Amino acid sequence: MKLLESKINTTLFLVITIISIGTIGYIFLSGYTFVDALYMTVITVTTVGFGEVQPFTPQEKIFTIFLILSSITVFGYGVSSFSEYLVSGKLFEHFKHRKVEKRIAHLKGHTIVCGYGRNGKQAILKLKNYNTDLVVVENDKEMSELLDSEELLNINGDATLDETLLNAGIMNAANLITALPSDANNLFVVLTASQLNKNCKIISRASNETSYSKLKIAGADNVIMPDKLGGDHMASLVTTPDVIEFVDRLTIEGETTANLEEIDVNDLPKKYIGKTILDLDLRKQTGCTVIGFRNPNKDYVINPEADSVLIRGSHLIVLGRPEQIVKLRELF
Repeated sequence: MKLLESKINTTLFLVITIISIGTIGYIFLSGYTFVDALYMTVITVTTVGFGEVQPFTPQEKIFTIFLILSSITVFGYGVSSFSEYLVSGKLFEHFKHRKVEKRIAHLKGHTIVCGYGRNGKQAILKLKNYNTDLVVVENDKEMSELLDSEELLNINGDATLDETLLNAGIMNAANLITALPSDANNLFVVLTASQLNKNCKIISRASNETSYSKLKIAGADNVIMPDKLGGDHMASLVTTPDVIEFVDRLTIEGETTANLEEIDVNDLPKKYIGKTILDLDLRKQTGCTVIGFRNPNKDYVINPEADSVLIRGSHLIVLGRPEQIVKLRELF
């Protein structure tokens, strides 16, 4: 795309240069006014064949020959460049990229996912289930084409570069997930994203335990180690199998299959702000149970007391059967 813009700009520059040289040349050689000189230059470089303003002297004829040959060369260069991009498909890519840029420019509070590997795919699937606006950053061209076929908004580029994240709309993004295979690359992404948008929540993948603290220092809000989680889960199936199986049966995705739901207190009717969990009376209204409470300082309370105050900026974690969760969503 940059090469295309470069060739277009070069062609425009050469055309303007030839018109300028022609106009100035006719003014000095023939004593034309600016309008007459511009007129002679335009009909010469476009080879339309109109007559001269006045008969040419030998010097003027030589200058005109130079002008015609130069304009033909520039025209040939322009046609060649355009044909090259038309045949190679790069012109289509250019306009497709422009369309993607416009769509991303209209996004607010979206999520950027860096890397379309195993972890990235799982994250994208979950985000799609929640109808979350997202942009995928993928460096592999074939993967980008696959994302296009799946109609997923994506940027083909290196996620560690400022320009790529800016193209993905990092300035307006609410969240960023970096699931690149290299911890070093994830570290670069976290550093870049945290500098560009300090309000963006950053979640990073890590392979090595030594990378955990580095990613946190760099600005990651959460660091996930898939291998460690997998090992812990397998061990838990041995030590507490019934608990793990019960937790595995819980789901937070889907409209009619969810067992867990998060409620933002800010989204509740105003009459509940400043009241208690008891006043909300979720159990009676929906059958759901409040199993967690997060205050504005992001401190979590498991199985909170009924007299916990619903203040702005806090969240409730609610447990229920799918039909109870559906009723909860209808009411709140």
